[in-house]
Amino acid sequence: MKPVGRWMRRLALCGVLLCFAVVVLGAYVRLTAAGLGCPDWPGCYGHLTPSGAAHDAALAAGAARPLEPGKAWREMIHRYAAGTLALVILAIAVLAVRARRERLVSLPLALALLAAVIVQALLGMLTVTWQLTPLIVTLHLLLGLTTLALLWWLALSLPTSSWGASSLGGAGRSLRGGAAYIGSAHTLAILGLVALAVQIALGGWTSSNYADIACPDFPTCQRAWWPQSDFRSAFALWHGANLDYEGGLLSLAARTAIHLTHRLGALLAAAALTLAALFTLRQRGLSGARSRAWAVLGALALQLLLGIAMVIEGFPLWLATAHTAGAALLLLAVLALLRYLSTR
Repeated sequence: MKPVGRWMRRLALCGVLLCFAVVVLGAYVRLTAAGLGCPDWPGCYGHLTPSGAAHDAALAAGAARPLEPGKAWREMIHRYAAGTLALVILAIAVLAVRARRERLVSLPLALALLAAVIVQALLGMLTVTWQLTPLIVTLHLLLGLTTLALLWWLALSLPTSSWGASSLGGAGRSLRGGAAYIGSAHTLAILGLVALAVQIALGGWTSSNYADIACPDFPTCQRAWWPQSDFRSAFALWHGANLDYEGGLLSLAARTAIHLTHRLGALLAAAALTLAALFTLRQRGLSGARSRAWAVLGALALQLLLGIAMVIEGFPLWLATAHTAGAALLLLAVLALLRYLSTR
């Protein structure tokens, strides 16, 4: 394999791991109320590090929010990791442009990655300057996972990837008669991915509106199957400018509506993904697809267990963070299955 191909593979895999870490770090920052630990952007109270801000006592004292070193460091570590990821994606884009004649990777995909990370940086800035506006926080999470998905798809598409197209040739020729079956499996996988994307958006909306604890019990909510809910207010995307959204602004009824919708979305997404995986498992000749279908089922079971345990245990920080990591893992598993089926 040519050196540029090896570098592309290394950068893609590094990008996947780093982006996964950035997504989980972002969840940890949000869950520890450190999203405004540095109320300016891209620095922290006008400095590159919280240590610099701590030494500038006059600046910190005059700020609208007092400096809390622990929160500031969590926020800045997240920004440092995101900045490193941006450099990795920039390197991928440069290599893709230089090697465009060799067609090692889709140039539009590489450029889409670069565009995604630029928009993601803008959303990161707005998350802080617009004081945790739920719409921006949710979009920030969605675009972060979109960046992870694009990086993973790129890694799967590289010729030397054991998950990519190069490992499919022989099996594909042995299943020519199953084209309709494979097409159905592919369609179901796409539907499962769409359902998962909607559910992730609902999860982001639940978290950004602090609606997690609106239902502190399971399987009921507030000891009722359908407690008082305000769906109209729950999904209002904008509440006005210059508002501080930390802690949430919605009523309990609105937060309850959000939480209930998230639970119902989990049922629908689980049904769609289970159907896609089980349908794929029926074709015994697709050994590669079978392993990926089992990965989807395993990741789905883990995510459901994390969600239930999070409620039962009273929303401990480590479980809430793991729930975001589980969503990212499930997304990667679904994309791996979809990538395999799309190359049949």
